[in-house]
Amino acid sequence: MKNITKIGLLLLFTFFIISCEKGEIQYMSEEVAENTAQFQIFYMVPISSGSSNYINKIELNNELLTNETMPLIPNNFSPYGGTGRYFTTTPGTSKLTLYKGTTTNLEVVFDQDIDLPAGKSMVIFHSFDEQPLIIDAGVPYPSYVTDGTADYTNIRFYNLMYESEGVPTDLTLQYQFQYIVDNDTGELSEWENLGEPVAFGEATSWSKATVNKRIEISSGYGYIYYRIRVIGDDGSDQGNLMLKNAYGNMVEYWDYWTGYIGYSRHHMLNGYRNDSPTYRARIRQLTAE
Repeated sequence: MKNITKIGLLLLFTFFIISCEKGEIQYMSEEVAENTAQFQIFYMVPISSGSSNYINKIELNNELLTNETMPLIPNNFSPYGGTGRYFTTTPGTSKLTLYKGTTTNLEVVFDQDIDLPAGKSMVIFHSFDEQPLIIDAGVPYPSYVTDGTADYTNIRFYNLMYESEGVPTDLTLQYQFQYIVDNDTGELSEWENLGEPVAFGEATSWSKATVNKRIEISSGYGYIYYRIRVIGDDGSDQGNLMLKNAYGNMVEYWDYWTGYIGYSRHHMLNGYRNDSPTYRARIRQLTAE
């Protein structure tokens, strides 16, 4: 009986040893060639954020890219949910089809050919009546060598603003920032430019915004304040951008965001400057992936 018990324990021990051996885990993936077109789709149309406006189906060349299991919602992008996720295809002309609405009542809102270059691009919809903007993603995002803890966040500004429905702005805009120099006194820095002035449908380069950590022993974050200046045809500064607020009043644009050290974020100005407080022009902040 003792021998049987020993044999049983030996077999059980052997089973656990075999079970703990390293096994090769394989994922369904393939290497993406450098000359592949890689793209993300941004939904920046001034529209209600309700579920009836979700893009619940996307097709490329009549093949499914996404469906209702991962809808593209207004003021967001697809694919999302992980760093560095892009759709891929052969560079050149491709037919892109977007379906809006509930899964039982889908409506085609865009069905046209677009030209996709090799490399990583952003396909930005600001209107379903127009071709989307196709902008280089600027990957890899910039980094800066420091002697100690970094003190910056990367920001890229996009001018997607409309004056009113169907009327793109003719204003050239300069995005600016300032940060808290002294967290005890609240002293602010001078205003500094973030990138270069941009007209409608343009984006700045990735630009460094300074972060003064609010908590010294932390991964690092601090408030950064932003404003937008209007630049004249002669390059002169025409003053702060005026736009309609939630109460229907024209006011100077001003806002702040928490800046996190080392992050890269899109700041997309979309909506209407002079029309509809519901869809008023404002910055949408999206973390770059």
